[in-house]
Amino acid sequence: MTEIRIAGLTKRYGERTAVNNLNLTIRKGELFALLGMNGAGKTTTIKMLSCLTVPTAGDAILLGDSIVTGRSAVKKKINVSPQETAVAPNLTVMENLERIAGIYGSDRKTAGTKAARMLSVFGLDEVAGSKAKTLSGGMQRRLSIAMGLISEPEILFLDEPTLGLDVLARRELWDTIRKLKGEVTIILTTHYMEEAEGLSDRLGIMAKGELKAVGTVSELVSLAGGARTFEDAFVALATRQGAGA
Repeated sequence: MTEIRIAGLTKRYGERTAVNNLNLTIRKGELFALLGMNGAGKTTTIKMLSCLTVPTAGDAILLGDSIVTGRSAVKKKINVSPQETAVAPNLTVMENLERIAGIYGSDRKTAGTKAARMLSVFGLDEVAGSKAKTLSGGMQRRLSIAMGLISEPEILFLDEPTLGLDVLARRELWDTIRKLKGEVTIILTTHYMEEAEGLSDRLGIMAKGELKAVGTVSELVSLAGGARTFEDAFVALATRQGAGA
């Protein structure tokens, strides 16, 4: 079943084209990664799909609703864990979770119940009473994702979830993300090849605002011809001319 269908999605800022004619389908329950270097157009794509910015052209249908004509309906079905850790530093971990649950319409009792569940799922019980600003970068990112899930979205966008984390914190967060696979449709952006390779069911390679290729890791290695590794395939596909999907 198709969860997201993207057709001709384009975003221009003046004379600069950030995303050019993006065409893609993403399946229900899939973890789909958009892989590309800084400036590839990944974050702009996420902003359009999550209704944070309006496309210049094209459209995307998320669970039957258009990001152009049905923005309010789309927003009820999705949530975003942005590149910048979106936690209130002076609130405790529990207070951050309860606050977000309340914003999405939960009464105080329900918000507390949902927050407690997120604490358990994300291994945050021991720091529930700690102010968010006292947490490590990895724990703050974990809290940010928990905040994105507390509204029980059908689609979750993770924009560069491990950016700036050390190797250990990054791997711990990968384990957390793996546990979410199949529970919710996830669209993840990253410039770490190991992250895309290790987490995604399928991935798309983006460069200079264009989607160059889409497939599983093995499919992309095959598509790149003589590539021996996924890294070789990424370089070959990211530098080829024209959009490939």
